[in-house]
Amino acid sequence: MKRELLVIKFGTASITKADGTPDQDILAEIARQISILHKNYRVVIVSSGAVGAGKQFIKKYEGNINQRKAAAAIGNPLLLKMYDAEFSKYGIVVAQSLLERQHFAKREQFLQLKATYEELWKNNIIPIANENDVVSNRELKFSDNDELATLIAGGFGATHLLLCTVSGGLLDGSGKIVDLVEKIDTETMGLVNKSKSSLGLGGMASKLTFTHLATKMGIKVSIFGMKQADGIINALQQKSGTSFLPEKNRISARNKWMASGGMTVGKITIDKGAVAAIHSKKSLLSVGILEFEGDFQVGEIVEIIDIEQNTIAVGTTRLSAEKLKSELKTPNTILVHVDDLVVL
Repeated sequence: MKRELLVIKFGTASITKADGTPDQDILAEIARQISILHKNYRVVIVSSGAVGAGKQFIKKYEGNINQRKAAAAIGNPLLLKMYDAEFSKYGIVVAQSLLERQHFAKREQFLQLKATYEELWKNNIIPIANENDVVSNRELKFSDNDELATLIAGGFGATHLLLCTVSGGLLDGSGKIVDLVEKIDTETMGLVNKSKSSLGLGGMASKLTFTHLATKMGIKVSIFGMKQADGIINALQQKSGTSFLPEKNRISARNKWMASGGMTVGKITIDKGAVAAIHSKKSLLSVGILEFEGDFQVGEIVEIIDIEQNTIAVGTTRLSAEKLKSELKTPNTILVHVDDLVVL
């Protein structure tokens, strides 16, 4: 039987010292715990911290986009070297995987990426993934590794996504960790402290956004911290941090890929009738579209939202944006067929 897959993400603040440089003691503890889990699970580590590792070498560092890219170029090999030093103590080889959004955008390219990871797992090698900040066309602040970890978890079929944070979990109004969240709703989101670490790009709001998506794809999510003893192992066993229960569904591998991130190239706003139709497992017709944005082509992935800006679904288009302009009010014109829709 194929071993279950764990995706474990470490944010910058959770693995660095106050000055932003990686904390070797934390990395050592990560390696120790994961070496235990590695015996029974396939593992992907998604690790931030490259910018923090490299910024000390940039003169007059102020944190602008070019300096961050340069710091990442220096820091990526330094960070991997530190991980390698700790995992080698347990006879485990690690591999660097620098990813861009385009690796998830097209199905063929994504499957090539997945095949590479399968080969690594077959040889008991742990991939350590990070966004390829050096050449990414998108500014770093527009994306974070919570998103990347969710793309990997959903696309590769993980059973459990673990997100490490300095808070150790989702905190309630009195500052105590919430043990279990059965469903993310407005009350849950209301617990978010809008402040975030100055070291990282994400925060609890980001984690909950992608946790919500992951649970909809049937993935259990844990938000945990490394300050607690055996934090990773105990989070997996629901003994520490905050556990988020997965929704029960049977989303196919292809649809998980599409929902988790292919890269959406357009946004479609639909009326209440179209929302009801989608929830009734019907296709999205052009007559239900209020407005759209993006220069999408046939077969590309679009995000479908309601008038309150809530994401309803994602799907692959049967019309280009140009063609849709002339077909908006044409009866029975299908933009996204029900077979190509993933309701979120």
